[in-house]
Amino acid sequence: MQTTQAPPRLLLAPMEGLLDARLRAVVTRAAHYDWCVSEFVRVTGSLLPARSFLKAAPELLVGARTLAGTPVRVQLLGSDPARLAENAARLLALKPAGIDLNFGCPAPQVNRHRGGAVLLAEPTLLHDIARAVARAIGGRVPFTAKMRLGIRDPSLATEAAHALAEGGAELLVVHARTRDEAYRPPAHWAWVARIASVVKIPVIANGEIWTVADYQRCRSESGLADVMLGRGALADPFLAARIRAWQTGQEWTCERALWPRLKPMIGDYWQAVRAEVAPRHAPGRLKQWLNLLQRTFPEAGRLFRAIRGESDPVAIDAALRIACSHDQDAAAFT
Repeated sequence: MQTTQAPPRLLLAPMEGLLDARLRAVVTRAAHYDWCVSEFVRVTGSLLPARSFLKAAPELLVGARTLAGTPVRVQLLGSDPARLAENAARLLALKPAGIDLNFGCPAPQVNRHRGGAVLLAEPTLLHDIARAVARAIGGRVPFTAKMRLGIRDPSLATEAAHALAEGGAELLVVHARTRDEAYRPPAHWAWVARIASVVKIPVIANGEIWTVADYQRCRSESGLADVMLGRGALADPFLAARIRAWQTGQEWTCERALWPRLKPMIGDYWQAVRAEVAPRHAPGRLKQWLNLLQRTFPEAGRLFRAIRGESDPVAIDAALRIACSHDQDAAAFT
């Protein structure tokens, strides 16, 4: 067991098309995060209306916090320093918990339009973007950036990180893979250590942390205790709590109680999706999450298989009731 005086900072990652406000509410209820980051708001040539920011982060209407009280920072994506700065200034009026810049998205459609990880080939532009946004924010909210190691290789990783730091980013989250590696293992945590050694701002490690053992290896290879959790936090909503327990030397004794705690959260999430998402899209949201959850919880695999072929929300209601009929709180899914 490892003990330390300062607890690690554990952050919840932005995941476009998956980790929206509904799922953020559930995951931050299951475990404590220091803050989370919204899905990105794409900035092109216009000054966006408030509704664009509220769509990505409806928590802005309630003090920029999830229902569990976790601060929500809003992420911007784009390549025009002036437009990003103008939109960051407008976003300030909605009082986000912070503003983050996206230089990590590997999606081809995003990269084709000069957004996300493709900009890592242009350190000078990264510096100009960070400087423009930092000046627009003027220190009124925390200002961070998320990056990968590069496009095809990490040859410009330290230069890109240095450009963002010198431009004014106050903290970097580094996803320890290149764009072309997408989400394929392994994550190159030793490269995060190299980046941390050349910048004068805090660095957070990200990528391929699914278990406490992964966290321990990441910490050993990166030299960093602070991490951002992504898919691992959705596969195991209690992962952050497990990491904190290990960090403080506490014995983890509540394994059998986790699935009973999680079931009503799945029910709450499904009801929120049903209420707010078009019926043709709602089932896909639940299936995405259950598909990840089954990595940790066999019971989630049973639910996933029960609804995998269903596209009608009413039929999914019934399938979930049947799958959980032997559970005392099966009603949570109705």
